[in-house]
Amino acid sequence: MWDYSEKVKDHFFAPRNAGAVENANATGDVGSLSCGDALRLTLKVDPDSETILEAGFQTFGCGSAIASSSALTEIIKGMTLDQALLVSNQDIADYLDGLPAEKMHCSVMGREALQAAVANYRGEIWQDDHQEGALVCKCFAVDAVLIEETIRANSLHTVEEVSNYTKAGAGCSSCHEGIEAILNRVLNERGEKFDPNAVAGERQKPSSGLTNLQRIRRIETLLEAIRPNLRRDHGDVELVEVDGRNIYVKMIGACAGCQMAGATLSGIQQHLAEGLGEFILVLPDSELSRRKLTTAASA
Repeated sequence: MWDYSEKVKDHFFAPRNAGAVENANATGDVGSLSCGDALRLTLKVDPDSETILEAGFQTFGCGSAIASSSALTEIIKGMTLDQALLVSNQDIADYLDGLPAEKMHCSVMGREALQAAVANYRGEIWQDDHQEGALVCKCFAVDAVLIEETIRANSLHTVEEVSNYTKAGAGCSSCHEGIEAILNRVLNERGEKFDPNAVAGERQKPSSGLTNLQRIRRIETLLEAIRPNLRRDHGDVELVEVDGRNIYVKMIGACAGCQMAGATLSGIQQHLAEGLGEFILVLPDSELSRRKLTTAASA
């Protein structure tokens, strides 16, 4: 399981400023329910000084998303809008005494909601519909602009870190090539070289402390726990292969070819990641077949 600070737990179990602000004159909406995280930030701003008098949030998401939203509202109350816009996602994480790397995207969502609310107050259009950049991650609707900005702001170096901070690439691996291209360009500008084999932080090996056999059995146990939900909709999932942090599964029955297969894989991935306590990718068995064919062709 993730290692949450006491402050994260406090803001999750006793969130500050939960709910919509009455007579709010600024609203920022980010995320979507279909992607698993959504946040509405409402502000009451003094029109004379542009000081934030009240801030409230309504969040659909995990404990880190709720804690990050709560922390954000506490940080910005009493600030002017210009001061609030200087608050970074790292400031939110620091206020909470840190977030697990895999949950940093929750702090990024808070920063975006703040930007959207300020734009709403000033009568500006906040670009949240990917008109600024090409859509890179279709699973979580993340565009190139957000990925590039997040890489620059947080000095990211790997696809894993980009996934942790934006969720891009966390649903499947089809956008990894696009993420790598952005990383390569930004790192070149910094005089650094992109290493496609690098792993975020110290997590170069599975961090669960289990042997390979124990890890596979743990994965099977975790999958067994979610099978009743899948079978209720006449679907199922089968473990195909475990290759390091890549876990390949086969969708069965109604889950095979379902329009929500990507969202289902994302839910399975989050469940397994939390159960193993490490960064993993859950991929369809078709991706395994494709990689084997590519390897064979290049041999």
